Amino acid sequence: MKKKQVMERSNYRGFTLIELMITVAIVGILSAIAYPSYTQYMIRANRAAAQAEMMDIANRQQQFLLTDRGYASKTTLEASGYSLPSNVSSKYSYAIVIGTGTVPSYTLTFTPTGPQASDGDLMLTSEGAKTPADKW
Repeated sequence: MKKKQVMERSNYRGFTLIELMITVAIVGILSAIAYPSYTQYMIRANRAAAQAEMMDIANRQQQFLLTDRGYASKTTLEASGYSLPSNVSSKYSYAIVIGTGTVPSYTLTFTPTGPQASDGDLMLTSEGAKTPADKW
C-alpha cells in the first residue's frame, strides 16, 4: 500500500513555493529597474512633442511677421484657429511674450504640468535661442 501512495505522489506536477517566490523576486527586481527608465522615456517623448509644437508656433509667428509686420500674441494666434494638440496640451501650457522694443520679438515658453512638471520649462525666442540647451 505504501508503494502505491508514493507512486501517486510522484505523479503530481507543479511549482514549489520557493520557485514561485524566486520568480516573483526576479520580476520585482526587473520592474524596479525598468519603471524609472520607462518614465524617463515618456518624459523625453512628451518633451519632443512639445518642441515640435514650439517649432510649429515659431513658423506661424514668421508668417504673422511677414503679413502683419509683427508677431502674434497667444490670443491672436488662437483667434486665427490655432490650438495645441491634445497630447501636448495635457502635458504643457504655453505663453507668448511679445517684445516691446522697436524690433519685433517674442519669447515662447512651454510650462510642463502634471507628471511632466519635473522636466522644467522650455523656451524659444524669435532669434532662435532655445533654452535650456541640454533639453534641445
